[in-house]
Amino acid sequence: MRLDKYIASVTDLSRKEVKRMLHAGAVSVNGAAERDPGRKVDTADRVCLQGVALEPPASRYIMLHKPAGVVCANRDPACPTVMELLEMARVERLHICGRLDRDTTGLVLLSDDGQWAHRVTSPNRHTGKIYQVTTCDPIPAAAEHAFAAGILLQGERRRTRPAQLERLSPCEARVCLHEGRYHQIKRMFAALGNRVVALHRQQIGAIVLDERLEPGQYRHLTPSEIASV
Repeated sequence: MRLDKYIASVTDLSRKEVKRMLHAGAVSVNGAAERDPGRKVDTADRVCLQGVALEPPASRYIMLHKPAGVVCANRDPACPTVMELLEMARVERLHICGRLDRDTTGLVLLSDDGQWAHRVTSPNRHTGKIYQVTTCDPIPAAAEHAFAAGILLQGERRRTRPAQLERLSPCEARVCLHEGRYHQIKRMFAALGNRVVALHRQQIGAIVLDERLEPGQYRHLTPSEIASV
């Protein structure tokens, strides 16, 4: 990795600011002053900035319990964002792996590992996403078959991929999707003449929302959770 990119990845400095620090002689690699931003370094090298050793860059993988009223975006002029819930440096470098609507609660994954984030969200990997759904009216017995067969949503030409619906009570169900169209679950129930009044994501693939996390809280994923994707 280039030295300027290495330093920028573990600090709050921009690449331009890093180059200024390099030209000022504030950077050393393995005890020797270094001014070349293109110098190749890796995690075995000891990189110091103004005499302070920098921790090697490491990817971050985070589970967040999203509350209602918070949007899945880096910035929003009108609403709080999931990024504002994270008390850590360089949050702007995190990818949101599967966004939720403002009024939908539950599991959101974030990572600065772009390839990992792509695997979470790619429909080609058929990663199941499980939701708890509450509807306004009782869910008809035919809903399981309709979800499994695919539903033609308003304004679209292609049916949804097969989804699994398990009724838990007259107005509650567990739904597993393998894609992520705009407002998909709400639109699927709307196509059946019903309305979703509450929606909560419980699981993405093998990663289950930690029941110890209160809305707005987060934790780093375990190695086994990371490897499951």
